[in-house]
Amino acid sequence: MALSTRLAASLRPALAALRRAAPRHCRGLSTPQGSELSFNLGGIFPPLATPFSPTQEVDYGQLEGNLRRYARIPFRGLVALGSNGEYPYLASRERVEVVSCVRRALPRDRLLLAGSGCESTQATIELTVSMAEAGADVALVVTPCYYRGAMTTAALIHHYTEVGDASPIPVVLYSVPANTGLDLPMEAVITLAQHPNIIGIKDSGGDITRMGLMVHKTRQEDFQVLAGSAGFLLASYTVGASGGVCALANVLGDPLCQLDHLCRTGQWQEARDLQHRLIEPNTAVTRRFGIPGLKKAMEWFGYYGGPCRAPLAPLSPAQVEELRSTFSANGWL
Repeated sequence: MALSTRLAASLRPALAALRRAAPRHCRGLSTPQGSELSFNLGGIFPPLATPFSPTQEVDYGQLEGNLRRYARIPFRGLVALGSNGEYPYLASRERVEVVSCVRRALPRDRLLLAGSGCESTQATIELTVSMAEAGADVALVVTPCYYRGAMTTAALIHHYTEVGDASPIPVVLYSVPANTGLDLPMEAVITLAQHPNIIGIKDSGGDITRMGLMVHKTRQEDFQVLAGSAGFLLASYTVGASGGVCALANVLGDPLCQLDHLCRTGQWQEARDLQHRLIEPNTAVTRRFGIPGLKKAMEWFGYYGGPCRAPLAPLSPAQVEELRSTFSANGWL
């Protein structure tokens, strides 16, 4: 057993006791009356883009600059090393350094979620422990998918149970079928929601019926559902989601937080009007143009976007113009 895994096992009882003793918070929109949670994930989390220099090295100075601007926006927290952080393209050392950099810059009242999912259970546990040591509050663990055909419900339950048992910090499941080709099965979600160290799921699939059923089936557990995109944020709140991890928040953080506020205060007409203006820009920086589009849009709003790591290619001039037109048509530029 690796040192980091042995360390996690030795710390687990004490950390579990600390979590039980920690102050509890209301879930917000998705909480049945009287329910309480050990971690409040209610609110908006931008999945940070990882800035690179022209030579494709991680640019920590530019990362710190972006973080200073994000500190002025009422986010619930930040996600480091999600899909938009080009997580698969970072070396293990870089992953830990990015999380350490974000933790140093992040106010202590903001949560830091860090991606730690790997293809093997052992590697996931070891990286999760490293993320905790680097300052992450919560581990965001994507589904293993390389051997997709073997990722049965039973295999995924076993994988996440082992990770949850070994992790010194709470775990959030991460289902992103557009990238993995694998939707975390509902049966697995319901079973894993009963684990004391698995506190939620980020679901990026966009199936509102599925999200509502997750909320309904896990309502007796210490478990929260997070929308994985700004395009269906309002709809997810209507079925009980707690918050959102939204790529568009890297660009339009204040409007996303405003949408969150409108939903929580029942201002549904205003929320609907705002949601409508966010749908096309969100599609542009996710499904249409991906991370290169997200980074280009960040530059128009005063953030550092910079290049992606190869093989992700920059946008063509025609694509840049289409992206700009999308933001302009919806009143953002």
